[in-house]
Amino acid sequence: MYYTIKETVAALKSGETTSEKLVQSSIETFTADQKSEKPLNAFLEIYGDAIECAKKADAEIAEARANGTIESLYKSKPLLGLPFANKDNISSKGHKLTCSSKILEGYVAPYNATVIARLVEAGAIPLGRCNQDEFAMGSSTEYSTYGATRNPINRDYVSGGSSGGSAAAVSANQALFGLGTETGGSVRLPASYCGIYGLKPTYGVLSRWGVVAYGSSLDQVGVLGHTPQDIAIPLSAMSGVDFYDDTSADLPRSENLAELSAYKDFSSLKIAVPKQFEEAKGLDQDVKKVFEDTKAWFVSKGAKIETVDLPVLEASIASYYVIALSEAASNLSRFDGIRYGNRVDNQKGYDQLYIDTRSKGFGPEVKRRIIIGNYVLSEQFSGTTYKKGMSIRARIQREVAALFESYDLILCPTCPTASFRLGEKYDDPLAMYLSDLYTVFVNLARIPSISVPAGFTSKENKASSQMPVGIQFAGKMFDDVKLLEIAQAWEEDHKACGIPVKENK
Repeated sequence: MYYTIKETVAALKSGETTSEKLVQSSIETFTADQKSEKPLNAFLEIYGDAIECAKKADAEIAEARANGTIESLYKSKPLLGLPFANKDNISSKGHKLTCSSKILEGYVAPYNATVIARLVEAGAIPLGRCNQDEFAMGSSTEYSTYGATRNPINRDYVSGGSSGGSAAAVSANQALFGLGTETGGSVRLPASYCGIYGLKPTYGVLSRWGVVAYGSSLDQVGVLGHTPQDIAIPLSAMSGVDFYDDTSADLPRSENLAELSAYKDFSSLKIAVPKQFEEAKGLDQDVKKVFEDTKAWFVSKGAKIETVDLPVLEASIASYYVIALSEAASNLSRFDGIRYGNRVDNQKGYDQLYIDTRSKGFGPEVKRRIIIGNYVLSEQFSGTTYKKGMSIRARIQREVAALFESYDLILCPTCPTASFRLGEKYDDPLAMYLSDLYTVFVNLARIPSISVPAGFTSKENKASSQMPVGIQFAGKMFDDVKLLEIAQAWEEDHKACGIPVKENK
């Protein structure tokens, strides 16, 4: 497996490698890893038709090479022959879709999600489905019926969640890029923990049709890759209005994604750093140092950084969980063994069927969130708690939009800490929820944000075992391309902050 999309495309064009070899390499890695003492558990399965799809791609490439039309072929199919990782809650036709839950065990997707269909149209090959927190509810990929996904940097640590499987697969170079989903940071968080890039696009840029819902007004498909260019190219193929999703929207300047260039006009860049995030409790000192180094890099490039006061951000976690859990309780009500989900019927009537099905089908974290969500939506609380959460969200949207009238970027850590040990926070849901401290405001405001690998914890910090640290660049709505251009400038100049250049694996 080559390291970046550009390297791989060049190798495919020249005949240095084939799509079949790339897929076979992933299969062999997956098989060997399953037998290891501490399996990564990133992929749950490699799709049975991946090799066949690769052979078809190779035939197209060989014919175009013989006819001298290889360049035009890759203009029409920029991802031809490239395998990618798919999260277990995104429909891929003819393949299992379980959301890492017992209640959907054995379910096979009858159609492709729009994002999958568009990637396939661009020539990409769905390689396999990746592990996740059950129904995308979690920050560590430990709440999965298939067991936890380990961090490829140190396998005693979590990969982050809920898209931890996709992030680990990309970080371990088992896939060129991966798809994840976000409700409150589930792409950016594992990207930070695994030392790669993770983009949460503007709400609506990527269609949600074919993606199993958690919190519909917050959910968004995201992309994970080794470089910003590895995110930009798939984003270009997937973005745009979708007939099946009324919330979908076109992305301005999307034509610039195929050949993403580094941002250059740093002297005109104004960056806001929310005071609430700088003073937040629980911010690890190693993360704080990496954040200071990142700010220094921007200043060295000519950007202006100012601290701003946004008191409403202090309520973002509370607002997010009120809204997300309420929507989750509503969305998951359909999994009752009658409409959807594996049925557990002990012939004791409808009520008992419903209880048995959901009790045995859902894991502890999903049950916890359903209970809280239904409590919030109950008659005596919906008028106060839920409406209050929505009003705070509206205020966050207004104040963040107003901030972007004066600033180009919001800069903050992706997470208060680096990755933690497996099991460390499993039984402490409040500690786990606070992992989303810096990410949820992005989903509430519906703006784009990217987590960039910015450094590592110190050697002295034994608790963190020199784990990666991610920093977050957030921009205004539909500024996704500009955000990726800034991230590309960071990637090209990342040695300035002491991050070792990655070598081909």
